[in-house]
Amino acid sequence: MEVTCLLLLALIPFHCRGQGVYAPAQAQIVHAGQACVVKEDNISERVYTIREGDTLVLQCLVTGHPRPQVRWTKTAGSASDKFQETSVFNETLRIERIARTQGGRYYCKAENGVGVPAIKSIRVDVQYLDEPVLTVHQTVSDVRGNFYQEKTVFLRCTVNSNPPARFIWKRGSDTLSHSQDNGVDIYEPLYTQGETKVLKLKNLRPQDYASYTCQVSVRNVCGIPDKAITFRLTNTTAPPALKLSVNETLVVNPGENVTVQCLLTGGDPLPQLQWSHGPGPLPLGALAQSGTLSIPSVQARDSGYYNCTATNNVGNPAKKTVNLLVRSMKNATFQITPDVIKESENIQLGQDLKLSCHVDAVPQEKVTYQWFKNGKPARMSKRLLVTRNDPELPAVTSSLELIDLHFSDYGTYLCVASFPGAPVPDLSVEVNISSETVPPTISVPKGRAVVTVREGSPAELQCEVRGKPRPPVLWSRVDKEAALLPSGLPLEETPDGKLRLEHVSRDMSGTYRCQTARYNGFNVRPREAQVQLNVQFPPEVEPSSQDVRQALGRPVLLRCSLLRGSPQRIASAVWRFKGQLLPPPPAVPVAAEAPDHSELRLDAVTRDSSGSYECSISNDVGSATCLFQVSAKAYSPEFYFDTPNPTRSHKLSKNYSYVLQWTQREPDAVDPLLNYRLSVRQLNQHNAMVKAIPVRRVEKGQLLEYILTDLRVPHSYEVRLTPYTTFGAGDMASRIIHYTEPINSPNLSDNTCHFEDEKICGYTQDLTDNFDWTRQNALTQNPKRSPNTGPPTDISGTPEGYYMFIETSRPRELGDRARLVSPLYNASAKFYCVSFFYHMYGKHIGSLNLLVRSRNKGALDTHAWSLSGNKGNVWQQAHVPINPSGPFQIIFEGVRGSGYLGDIAIDDVTLKKGECPRKQMDPNKVVVMPGSGAPRQPHPQLWGPMVIFLLALQR
Repeated sequence: MEVTCLLLLALIPFHCRGQGVYAPAQAQIVHAGQACVVKEDNISERVYTIREGDTLVLQCLVTGHPRPQVRWTKTAGSASDKFQETSVFNETLRIERIARTQGGRYYCKAENGVGVPAIKSIRVDVQYLDEPVLTVHQTVSDVRGNFYQEKTVFLRCTVNSNPPARFIWKRGSDTLSHSQDNGVDIYEPLYTQGETKVLKLKNLRPQDYASYTCQVSVRNVCGIPDKAITFRLTNTTAPPALKLSVNETLVVNPGENVTVQCLLTGGDPLPQLQWSHGPGPLPLGALAQSGTLSIPSVQARDSGYYNCTATNNVGNPAKKTVNLLVRSMKNATFQITPDVIKESENIQLGQDLKLSCHVDAVPQEKVTYQWFKNGKPARMSKRLLVTRNDPELPAVTSSLELIDLHFSDYGTYLCVASFPGAPVPDLSVEVNISSETVPPTISVPKGRAVVTVREGSPAELQCEVRGKPRPPVLWSRVDKEAALLPSGLPLEETPDGKLRLEHVSRDMSGTYRCQTARYNGFNVRPREAQVQLNVQFPPEVEPSSQDVRQALGRPVLLRCSLLRGSPQRIASAVWRFKGQLLPPPPAVPVAAEAPDHSELRLDAVTRDSSGSYECSISNDVGSATCLFQVSAKAYSPEFYFDTPNPTRSHKLSKNYSYVLQWTQREPDAVDPLLNYRLSVRQLNQHNAMVKAIPVRRVEKGQLLEYILTDLRVPHSYEVRLTPYTTFGAGDMASRIIHYTEPINSPNLSDNTCHFEDEKICGYTQDLTDNFDWTRQNALTQNPKRSPNTGPPTDISGTPEGYYMFIETSRPRELGDRARLVSPLYNASAKFYCVSFFYHMYGKHIGSLNLLVRSRNKGALDTHAWSLSGNKGNVWQQAHVPINPSGPFQIIFEGVRGSGYLGDIAIDDVTLKKGECPRKQMDPNKVVVMPGSGAPRQPHPQLWGPMVIFLLALQR
């Protein structure tokens, strides 16, 4: 590790007020993705425009102390059909391949518990342009004259886009418009909101038979290119027409092979045919090819509507539908209805009786029913009638009515449902009518009205049904509105009256209803009963975990409360310290109510009494534990992230300093802080520099700071800070610090650009030059680059250090120029000095020029400095005075010489107010590159091993 010294500089004296540097959250949204443009619209709203499929990156830049937490939410945009919200807890929101439905308003909410949260928003507008669709519609105004001259054609072009597309109609290569041709009318239909344009050809003429192109454009917004579709109109252009090889309703037997042909009878251009099935996709194994649909070994589940659609973009699509019915029968049921007129619920001689039989069948209306009595076909008479459709029963139900029931009518009745002539098995149901046939009664067995089980165990709810015949039992929930059974169904049928539940949970507790079904039994008012299910579960306690901090010698009260449980009472409470049983706390007086908590009092917090305390509260089912961590440890430091310009760079040395600032969380909760233990480790290395920092009394909200020095550019470091009290070490806080290049306007402080950051201090490549400057270091340079030219390392001589250079090998030619342009600076002084290091080594070196671009009245470039030719394998420094008259930029221009051995490099560019040093650098004191044989100039010392620490206390 190259950290040679950690310096703690002065804590800047200040007077704390209230919470000191604690500040509410502030937020700002910036974009860092593939934005097309970020603009302000007419209501001063920020709109972020992005192309569909690109990557959206939004950053919520926050300030405030402690560090705010950021949450992103979104509301639906215009392309979404309903409100939606997503939450992302991160300062950076990234969406790969953004879709149009992801447009809308994005909210960044930052909060840190101080004041009110900060909420900022930005509207994301996703731009897209789909392929246009062109349809042709023809009308005939009068058939008495020449048909083709009296035909009117509408070419309708439709496209989905954002923003609204611009339409251009062309005939061949000629653009069409109203003013140029009286036979052409171009208009936008009503209620289309700009996504449709119609080209009307009035009273079709011979020259109107041509190729028409609809070109749509969003004017290259977001780089989206124009799209177009072409249609050739002829005198044979016609909409599609179809016919089917079968009837619209096709009834087949299961297991048969079904083939349906969809035949084209018209259409120009040749229509495209497509088969679809509703609902759902085509059956597995079905084959649709050239208008022919084949379904091998058809099954009942394949029944449904099959649609054949023909499209050729002329007129409306042609559509034919086949309703495929695969014969099937299932679910044979019966009902016994006593005399309805006399409102009887029992079978009585001398009263009417109706037996009903039903099966679920496809096709339902083709089912035939036969009735048998005691094994023989039932004979119809005045007292024995058969009806097919009863409005009070399901459709296609056969009913056998017995008028004035006689004793001779007792017997066994059999209903047989069948498809005549079809290989579908018959279904039958048997009903016995006798003096023993009685309506049902339902009850709960003794001792089973309340069922109590433990959570996770199985349970069985039971209702007994008496009567003949015995109907099935239907179960449902009673106490919860619209609640479903554990199976997920509102009703569940059990033939034996028992509802079996596996792994019951506490939310299954409640009242359940059992009732008789109307089918397979008497068609009377259902009989019902209720069963109460009680699910016992272990207690839930509060707090599940709590961190208790207290100064040494002070008392602490620990309290564990029962939130809920079944049964809702504490059977026992056991306290443990570091796993060892403690004596039970004082008992609650007998006269008092049953307690819902247990307490443990510590007379004083000491090192010996610090540690983990557990309270196990149990009921008759199980137990739960409250965990308390008791200590006099100090809370963690709170790093301050709003330090202005925390990084300071140092010329030549490739070192930087970092201003680290923090506050102490709840310093008064424990004993006063004595010192901090500071650990600094370069990332990807194991060794760390450790230092103890003594402090006096620290108050809440008080800002502490020190400066880390001799950090190596561009490495990052992990900083760990641990507070210490008389108790010992407190909670550690860590953060990663990174080196950042300065991009702000020049000021009196050091503002040197080392090109270590990919943003290269805000410099940009000029778009009007021939090629670009390249950023590289000794580790990233091309190992096959030309020898005897260019620097092997940057000015610091370290392999990690970056510099900017021009590569003059092919395809570069003599005189090619590369320009590197600085950010725009506001002129706040009369004179400035530009200092930089340059490396010009090689026999084909061209020129290095420094230009100043003045922005006072337009852009004007003036030469401020120039150097040409080979200057050796050394880094040399130049100081160039400039006096801009207004806002300005500096430009480094590298010019390619006569050959490929002409690489030029620059590094460590500094811009300062004031005049340049009068005494220029001694040309003998240059930085000689390794391998040249000359000694290398040593780095200047940056900081001595001095430590100053001041605390500003709130008095």
